[in-house]
Amino acid sequence: MTSPTAPTAPSAPDRPPVVRRPAGLTSTGIVLVILAVAVVAGAVLTAIEGRNFFSTGNLRDILTITSTLGLIAIGQTLVILVGSLDLSVPFVASLTGVIAAGIMAGETGNVPLALVVALGLAALIGLVNGLVVSLLRVHGFIATLGMGLIISGYIATNYQGSHGSAPRSFRLIGISFIGPIPVSTLLMLGCALLAIVLLRRTRVGHHLYAVGGNAEVARLSGVRTWVPVVTAHVLCSLLAGFAGLLLLARLSVGNPTIGSQGQYDLMSIAAVVLGGTLLAGGKGHITGTIAGVAIFAVMDNVMGALQTDPFLRDVVRGAVIVAAVAVYARREIDRRPARFDAPSPARRRA
Repeated sequence: MTSPTAPTAPSAPDRPPVVRRPAGLTSTGIVLVILAVAVVAGAVLTAIEGRNFFSTGNLRDILTITSTLGLIAIGQTLVILVGSLDLSVPFVASLTGVIAAGIMAGETGNVPLALVVALGLAALIGLVNGLVVSLLRVHGFIATLGMGLIISGYIATNYQGSHGSAPRSFRLIGISFIGPIPVSTLLMLGCALLAIVLLRRTRVGHHLYAVGGNAEVARLSGVRTWVPVVTAHVLCSLLAGFAGLLLLARLSVGNPTIGSQGQYDLMSIAAVVLGGTLLAGGKGHITGTIAGVAIFAVMDNVMGALQTDPFLRDVVRGAVIVAAVAVYARREIDRRPARFDAPSPARRRA
């Protein structure tokens, strides 16, 4: 008599294997590699022209370029992280410069009032931008483009040529150095450090990421979504105003077209994207943005030394941006979970 056999357990359903992809460079790591390549290439090209890329004067020029664009790019990073944009920053920089120069009128005693009025005006512009974007549901691109046109029209109507003047005590900010580093660069790095602390250590910073990642989910989680949007726009305009004051300290007079001449709106967005921040919002770092700014500063310095055609400079900038974003996009595709991959032929036959 045969003993009954034990029932066999049903086989587990066929599950796709878990694919372990090797960890690669982060977006910040990629932009730092690009920066290192740009420095090496710049050193070689300038050496061919008989110049020393690492001379104190040349490094100071690069850092000076970095300071102004860096301030605006830090603010642009905040608004992009929250899922918005700010195209009014070059006009805010120009407006704060001419307003402050007019109030200073070459007198040291007028500097505190000029700073309060100029930065207060910049904050007010950012507040209006943030309220229009968050409460009226107007996309940041349109809202800030309209604000930029309003400011541009006001400047063109009321200021013809240079305006006002900055006293020597204020101009020292733009021409002073601590060792080989310009004071303006140290101020920019200080603002970058404060922005990093804001994003990593404060509730508002966490809400910036949350709203930029998914505003509806953030709202359902109890986040007042308008607060981080308004905060980001106010800080962005404040930093643009700060950059305008640095330009005033460097030029000693208010220039009503200095912001648009520098293309700070497009260049700041390009630096943010090059630094690895997603234009859709919710992902990015200030460190990557500063590295992106440094890349553009190095490129501009080298192409200036080579006397490159201005149109060719834009071609090179565009190529670098497209290549970097393509690398970021490829990395996102490679990091997809395995369940989203195409099924194997054997699984399709089954």
